[in-house]
Amino acid sequence: MNNPLLNTADTEISSPFGLFGSMLDYGLDAAQRSILFWDVLRQRGNRYRAQAAKTAPHVLSYTPEIVVDGRTLERPVNYALTRIVPPDGLVIDQTRRPFVVIDPRAGHGPGIGGFKADSEIGVALKAGHPCYFVGFLPNPMPGQTIEDIARAEAIFLEKVIALHPDADAKPCVIGNCQAGWAVMMLAALRPELFGSIIIAGTPLSYWAGVHGKYPMRYSGGLLGGSWLTALTSDLGQGIFDGAWLVQNFENQNPANTLWTKQYNLYSKIDTEADRYLGFEDWWGGHVNLNGEEIQFIVDELFIGNNLAAGRIETSDGSALDLRNIRSPIVVLCSKGDNITPPPQALDWILDIYDDVQEIRSHGQTIIYSVHETVGHLGIFVSAGIARKEHGEFSSNIDLIDALPPGLYEAIFELKTAETFNADLVGGDWIMRCEARTLDDIRALGGNDAADDRRFATAARVSEINLSLYRTFVHTILRQALPKGFGEQMRKLHPLRLQYDLFSDANPWMASVASFAQQSAADRRPVQGDNPFLALERAASGQIISTLDSWRTMMETVSEATFLAVYGCPLLQAAVGIDPADQAPRRRASKTGLHRRVLEERIEELRGRVSEGGLRECLARSLIYVASARGGADERGFAAIRRIRSIEDGLPPMTLGAFKSLIRDQFLILLIDEAGALSAIPGMLPEDRELRTSALAALKEVLTVRGELEGELESRWQKVVELFDVEEKPAAAPSARLKVVKTTQSKQAKS
Repeated sequence: MNNPLLNTADTEISSPFGLFGSMLDYGLDAAQRSILFWDVLRQRGNRYRAQAAKTAPHVLSYTPEIVVDGRTLERPVNYALTRIVPPDGLVIDQTRRPFVVIDPRAGHGPGIGGFKADSEIGVALKAGHPCYFVGFLPNPMPGQTIEDIARAEAIFLEKVIALHPDADAKPCVIGNCQAGWAVMMLAALRPELFGSIIIAGTPLSYWAGVHGKYPMRYSGGLLGGSWLTALTSDLGQGIFDGAWLVQNFENQNPANTLWTKQYNLYSKIDTEADRYLGFEDWWGGHVNLNGEEIQFIVDELFIGNNLAAGRIETSDGSALDLRNIRSPIVVLCSKGDNITPPPQALDWILDIYDDVQEIRSHGQTIIYSVHETVGHLGIFVSAGIARKEHGEFSSNIDLIDALPPGLYEAIFELKTAETFNADLVGGDWIMRCEARTLDDIRALGGNDAADDRRFATAARVSEINLSLYRTFVHTILRQALPKGFGEQMRKLHPLRLQYDLFSDANPWMASVASFAQQSAADRRPVQGDNPFLALERAASGQIISTLDSWRTMMETVSEATFLAVYGCPLLQAAVGIDPADQAPRRRASKTGLHRRVLEERIEELRGRVSEGGLRECLARSLIYVASARGGADERGFAAIRRIRSIEDGLPPMTLGAFKSLIRDQFLILLIDEAGALSAIPGMLPEDRELRTSALAALKEVLTVRGELEGELESRWQKVVELFDVEEKPAAAPSARLKVVKTTQSKQAKS
């Protein structure tokens, strides 16, 4: 560069010619950004090719060690159980429950759950838990099915349990997106394998939604059902290319797909490249599914909505009933998620339960958290979500395990200097679980009976079209395609092709690297107040606005078309849906077996109203008083650990025993509150000093969030009368009360 105005290595660019100088400054900056932008795309293509060449590509930022290879099982699958090797300096407590993270096989490769330090795996490791990861290979094993994968994951969990015989609880299993419904299916079949379940961005009630939002649920009906899925699998010669799933995702936000993502890289080329390339390693890691797998997913879940309704059966005839799950279920969702909005994540609760009392009668604990803005991927990718929601759930998993049966919403409050008993809070947030009813779920929006009839009609139309396709097209097409056609079709998919085109495999990209090296060395970003930069940003905003308007228009047309076509009484009657039916077709049935089991459980608990000693009395009293507050937070649980350590001649309680104690006493109160309370005096020990100390410890737990007032105080006085001793300060020491300090450490094991 001999021109002094353009020599960016030795001189500062100035604007001696006013607007013309600003244009020169901007022109040089734009040219350099363009070269660097294309070089990043070249690097992306090279990394894509390198990842595709690996046998087991992943994007984990941790070292995995294979524990069980699913390809060696009796029914081989392309899944594997791996142990996450803790980073140097991180201490893992082998007596704490292990965490098992399962990533979605929804078109992308594995590893997003441990993509960075602030991730689901990262926060669990930081909390001191052993961690395992269930990943998968790019191609399925011949003939593998969704049921085979579920059976393999059961073997994985059995192995994890066997490796941790001293753990204080069964594994906490995290299922992201589609892995979430797979986890729920397995938990319904094998409930004894799970300690707690966390499902993030998981569609369990796929029909549900709100008019004017979340149009992806209409796709199956607008395409005439799942025959197109079968056609795509046949064209792939039995293999379904996961790139189609990724493309469906990208179609939901054309502004981001066609412009924003690329412009964000271009406009921030000096700082954005590493983050962009890291994410693209996962986003471009397309994986395949067997035709039978994707057909099951589309027919049974996306169009049929059969999981929540209890209409899915295994090969041995076992029905998948989500009411069989006995572990606490944590549901993470967001109003900003247009792939799995809150109704799709939560309305399964409405499908299988009539009210909260029924949830309690089944012994289930369900906790949900609704974020206001984060998108679908952010639920299990965002560092902010990992540090806050996932971090709090990982640190307070014992609290979740010990909650009485019912429905709760997790609320997060920032810890401040004014926080009461802040020393009992280990992180920056306080997690509080507030009791909720089914009306709180309904308030998030959902279908009415007319909407359910429309989706039921779409499901019937899908069955008919799929049957016609299989009868007249399937066999002929499979026989007509030449060998290798499916593989060539996958290579030419637009999403795959773009990576190859912008890589060193393309001779036209050969010179980009050298130009980029020179541009980086001579880099001279334009000043932020440059008028041409302002014009660029304004043009970008206009493009985004136009694409968003186009998306809104297409979504409006799509919804109107679906509602009109599948709301037609003639079509509904033709496929066997009664247009006058007001009962939601997706409701799960109530079986005689469930009723008998519940009746037996109630009778068993009635017979135990007067059984127990001091611990049962403390738990019963705690639940009775605290129920007036309608929730619990981590400070209370930190203090509750002290009750677990009262020595009244019994051995120290394990977490599992404490969990059973709380749940049983809650249900006993639910069945017969008056009888349960009146039995307390007869269950208390004769030692009045021990009673007094126990009452003081109980008061300490109940006042951890502040002094008792109103109904809380009234109930407390009732408990004092039942204990029949003089109340003394909650913090008073006692020789008979062993206090376990839990401040500043959620990892301490009682």
